[in-house]
Amino acid sequence: MTSLSRVVSRALRHEPWLYELELDQDGWIGVDALLAALREERPSWSSLNERDLMEMMAASSKQRHEIANGRIRALYGHSLPYRPRKEPASPPAYLFHGTAPEAVGKIRELGLLPMRRQYVHLSSLRDDSVAVGRRKSPTPIVATVKAQAAWQGGVAFYAGNDKVWLADHVPPAYVDFDDGAVRNVGQPR
Repeated sequence: MTSLSRVVSRALRHEPWLYELELDQDGWIGVDALLAALREERPSWSSLNERDLMEMMAASSKQRHEIANGRIRALYGHSLPYRPRKEPASPPAYLFHGTAPEAVGKIRELGLLPMRRQYVHLSSLRDDSVAVGRRKSPTPIVATVKAQAAWQGGVAFYAGNDKVWLADHVPPAYVDFDDGAVRNVGQPR
């Protein structure tokens, strides 16, 4: 299931052209078109069906994809040149962003920026942001985003799924940092 999830994510989030797929402006593609492309990709997937995609989604620790009305799309994490449209939503009071210590100065100056993605990715759980930060550094720093205050100040937030929130940009006034590298994971300070 892990390799299927990786290939589906690559096709729907990063390089649909490699699979000869045309996503619509909201990132949707017909399930049948995706299945045909996946069957071409690997002989072992020759009998792949929609139920297999549903099982892949259910087995994932993160909800990365959604299926509706015979179509499928990635919910977040796109590196494509277009931006999937999202509806703004009121976030929880606090969200979290794990990063490398060397990024803190830039974040204090500019806030959180999407970098090579369309949106800034934020975690609703501090523990999840630590895991994300550890991809960038063995001693990550966790930024606590005063999300509800930012929302009230005009910052747009979008629900990615129950654990991931997205934003266009979070100004530095709404970002606080732990006083050092992550050692004990807990709630906001």
